[in-house]
Amino acid sequence: MEKNILLIGGSTGIGLEIANQLVKENNVIVASRNKGELNDDIKHLEFDVLKDEIEDLDLPEKIHGLVYCPGSINLKPFKMLKHKDFEEEMNLNFLSLVKVVKGVMPKLKEAENASLVFFSTVAVKVGMPFHTSVAAAKGAIEGFAKSLAAEYAPTLRVNVIAPSLTDTPLAEKLLSNDSKKEKMSERHPLKRVGNAKDIANAATFLLSDENSWITGQIIGVDGGLSTLNIS
Repeated sequence: MEKNILLIGGSTGIGLEIANQLVKENNVIVASRNKGELNDDIKHLEFDVLKDEIEDLDLPEKIHGLVYCPGSINLKPFKMLKHKDFEEEMNLNFLSLVKVVKGVMPKLKEAENASLVFFSTVAVKVGMPFHTSVAAAKGAIEGFAKSLAAEYAPTLRVNVIAPSLTDTPLAEKLLSNDSKKEKMSERHPLKRVGNAKDIANAATFLLSDENSWITGQIIGVDGGLSTLNIS
């Protein structure tokens, strides 16, 4: 059966890779601010999570999979962060996610065993300097996902992927030259940073019916950083 998979933000980076993997066997809809590099097989709807209402979009009656991709990397010392910075991180990463989920919940419930996939960060599990604002917002996602998974089982499955640093446009400032890439790679037990395919593979895995006994999980795709100490 061809499924309807909705990606919120999916025209670049990890979202684009997920869309390209899923479109081979599914009806993929990407709701984002611009079309980016999406091919014509993927339906694009113009949508800004901070301004628009998901209910206004032309969506199918059933949504079998939801992936929320918008995120941020705002790494600064706590003393340099303003209250506004925390509000902005929370609005983009978490509160807009909640708004989207509420808006499409009737369509998710119409599908059998719909799967929701959200994104966190390794910095929630492993305390890291300069991550206070983003870790707080992503930590909210993890708590929300577990509670949502419990409340809507067995109708919905809800899981979170927690990556480490991934080579995407979002992280380009942190990986802007070979020296930075080498330094970041050395921090990981597997001696490289992630790429979009690494994370997309996990997302498509969680969306598949073949993995329909997984819910309420925070899955680290992080090169071993969150659990291994090899120093």
